[in-house]
Amino acid sequence: MVSSPSLKGPGPPPPLPLSVTKALRAKKANTKLKRSMHMGNLYRLLKGNVEGSSLDGRASNTRTSAKGSACNTQGMADALAEMTKRSAYFRLIEEDVEKYAASILDLKSSITTFPSKNMAELLKFHQYVEQCLECLTDETQVLARFEGFPSKKLETIRMAAELHLKLDTIIMTLKNWKLMPPVVRQLDKVECYFNRVKEEVDVIERNKEEESKRFQSQNIAFDFSNLLGIKESMVDLSSNCIEMVLKERKEAKEMA
Repeated sequence: MVSSPSLKGPGPPPPLPLSVTKALRAKKANTKLKRSMHMGNLYRLLKGNVEGSSLDGRASNTRTSAKGSACNTQGMADALAEMTKRSAYFRLIEEDVEKYAASILDLKSSITTFPSKNMAELLKFHQYVEQCLECLTDETQVLARFEGFPSKKLETIRMAAELHLKLDTIIMTLKNWKLMPPVVRQLDKVECYFNRVKEEVDVIERNKEEESKRFQSQNIAFDFSNLLGIKESMVDLSSNCIEMVLKERKEAKEMA
């Protein structure tokens, strides 16, 4: 009788060598990754607070959840207010409000009614404003305590003064540029400065109309004539460079 083929599959794989088994156990024992029960409990607690469910996973009543959420929000607000009162930083702000209240109210009136007729007057007033505010611990926090303070006009005055000083500085740099022989060595530096100034002037000219409306809305008459002064100063410096190059070339030919 012919025996039927065996229905059993291939046998189990041979066991790992004892040295390999010990190495795997040691690696598992030495790992630093461990399950944190504390983080899991904390996650479930936060999830329950956010979703309004209890710790055992059952949904709580919607009205109770809303009430609890409102209580938590109010509690956080009260805690924040208490921390603010005890903060040394905010105590300094409150002290500034009391100490400089009179001068800030005068400054508030001066800024509100200030009209600039020329740039010299604007720069002078800007310097006066900065001297009044430089002693404050936190200008934004202190001025926010005074209702109706013209913060937008103060920002516009600062912007106008900064823009004027920037343009005036460029003109002075161009006019006071010292060309020393041999001028060829300085041409790259002059060209680099010209390119940077040209980019800045182009940006200002593109936004000139918009900025003029912004200044006028705050009763500030800004003078953009410095833009023309910059262009004239660039032409003068370029002419000086050309004259020195021609002079040095002539002298070199005579020496040759």
